[in-house]
Amino acid sequence: MPSPSTHPTSISIPDLARMLEIEPPAEAAATELTGVATIRAAGPQDVTFLANDRYANRLKDSQAGAVLVAEDYDGTAPMPMLRSPQPRLAFAKLLAFFHPAKPRKTGVHATAVVPESCTLGEDVYVAPYVVLGENVRLGDRVSIHAHSVVEDDVTIGDDSELRSHVSVRDGTVIGKRSVIQDGAILGSDGFGFEPLPDGSLHKVPQVGTVTIGDDVEIQAGACVDRAALGVTSIGDGTKIDNLTQVGHNCIVGKHVIMCAQVGLSGSTTIDDHVMLGGQVGFAGHTVAGAGAKVVAQSGIMKDLEPNKIYAGTPAYEFKDMFRAATILPQLPNMMRRLKKLERAAAEAAEQD
Repeated sequence: MPSPSTHPTSISIPDLARMLEIEPPAEAAATELTGVATIRAAGPQDVTFLANDRYANRLKDSQAGAVLVAEDYDGTAPMPMLRSPQPRLAFAKLLAFFHPAKPRKTGVHATAVVPESCTLGEDVYVAPYVVLGENVRLGDRVSIHAHSVVEDDVTIGDDSELRSHVSVRDGTVIGKRSVIQDGAILGSDGFGFEPLPDGSLHKVPQVGTVTIGDDVEIQAGACVDRAALGVTSIGDGTKIDNLTQVGHNCIVGKHVIMCAQVGLSGSTTIDDHVMLGGQVGFAGHTVAGAGAKVVAQSGIMKDLEPNKIYAGTPAYEFKDMFRAATILPQLPNMMRRLKKLERAAAEAAEQD
């Protein structure tokens, strides 16, 4: 199979190792590497990546010219191995080297709507059919891609990027170097409705704002609701995966990871460095302490302590949940034994 690599950059295995700040393999061949590919798709001029040891058996059939592995990998491979103490970080550097970002565009397209009250920094890019509201402020080198809507009084910091079909509602603030992926919605109304005596629902106005910090990435289809009062905030460096919901008045700290379909009910607080697996759900007004980790599909009903791992619905500490999960399949047999003992005890009592 031909290599899927398309970028013309080439590099020797020793030079690639030096670029990754690791020791060159002793068996390094004279091969010039021109790309990075999966184990199965890689050709002789590609470097591949063993992301998980469960795929190690595939290496024997791979045509790759080199493979990136963890420093403590104790298996074998038919090609030179690049051993890294942080293989996933090294993999990211490989991708950036062989597939550098495209040169960014500048200028305002003729079909974009940009009121005179807007302030645009240097070298901004406003793509076709973008609509900016009144008093929008764009920092230097901001890029806004096609069909995005940025409403009144929004501020976007230097070097941030909005991909296509993003909606940013009025008053939202986005920091520097942040990326908002396709179809994300920032600042839509929070979910606030008050039941009336007749059973109908009265809408509670949502008059607060949203603040997004620096170096944040919010991926496709995610929603961050505006606060009822005050602010819904996302801290610096936080990464939010596709289709995640952040309710009104949530406070999300710095360098948080939220995987796909996480749901935060209103007024949830997520402290710094928390990691949430996919489809984790939080009841409103709960707090996840700094450094807490939550396993996918867990349901959070009460506050989580810092630096602990939680799982299950309702969630509790993972070590306890694991013990319970081990016992659970034994419950039917335990129940049968219990009933047998009860019958034996009853018969013994009758004989007495």
